[in-house]
Amino acid sequence: MAVFAKGKVAIMTAVAALALATNAEAAGKCGKDGSGFAAWVEAYKADAKARGIDTAPLAGVKYDTGVIRIDRSQHKAFSGTLDQFMARRAPASYVAKAKGYMKSQAGLLKKIEARYGVQPEVVLAIWGMETGFGANSGNKSVFGPLATLAYDCRRSAYFTNELDSALEIAQKGYISASQMKGAGFGELGQTQFLPSKYLEFAVDFDGDGRRDLIHSRADVLASTANFLRGHGWSAGGGYGPGQVNYGVWADWNRAKIYQQALAEFARRIAN
Repeated sequence: MAVFAKGKVAIMTAVAALALATNAEAAGKCGKDGSGFAAWVEAYKADAKARGIDTAPLAGVKYDTGVIRIDRSQHKAFSGTLDQFMARRAPASYVAKAKGYMKSQAGLLKKIEARYGVQPEVVLAIWGMETGFGANSGNKSVFGPLATLAYDCRRSAYFTNELDSALEIAQKGYISASQMKGAGFGELGQTQFLPSKYLEFAVDFDGDGRRDLIHSRADVLASTANFLRGHGWSAGGGYGPGQVNYGVWADWNRAKIYQQALAEFARRIAN
């Protein structure tokens, strides 16, 4: 997902940013390589414990050079033309599979649209593009990548908040720490929610008492729709360039080519 949400009220955004920066500073000095990581983790643990956060899932956490490499080269993943990007992330086989889900999951998708106002092809496009409809959700613990990115100076405050949120998810038992795995950037589940977005938008749509974005298709798709509604999605409105909902794609992913691809993918599914 790699979401960086827009603030609706400037003063609230400023206060939130200050709070994040304060937490990051309290955790210790950020770094640009792994040399200070161990010390940062210990400082973060002390600060987190003082704030009532259980840091047990961070036991043995290591500096993740892989996530730093990905973070520094994200622009490469969004390079090329729209057609080239679609061929990688939303090929014809995905469109066909999504059309199959439109039929086989029609009942579920209709209920989600009735509740959140988001069209079936939209949530299917996100599901397909993020993880190939759940096939590529990842099997890497989120805690190492999140701790590494929280320590890294580039976006320390932002990812310190995500690390706090991940630990809160585990502490409150929403998902066990051992099950909190993703594709390697700290995201969770079949549509790759960052932990803070899980806390804000994940829903229990199948009624089993858990907000399960890892195993429950109903929770995955409904939570994705709830995220979009929470960012201003206009029920049933158009989502192509120039249409009422097109700007909401930017709240899912900042990359313009990703936004264009999601809109086109959804259009192809619906047609």
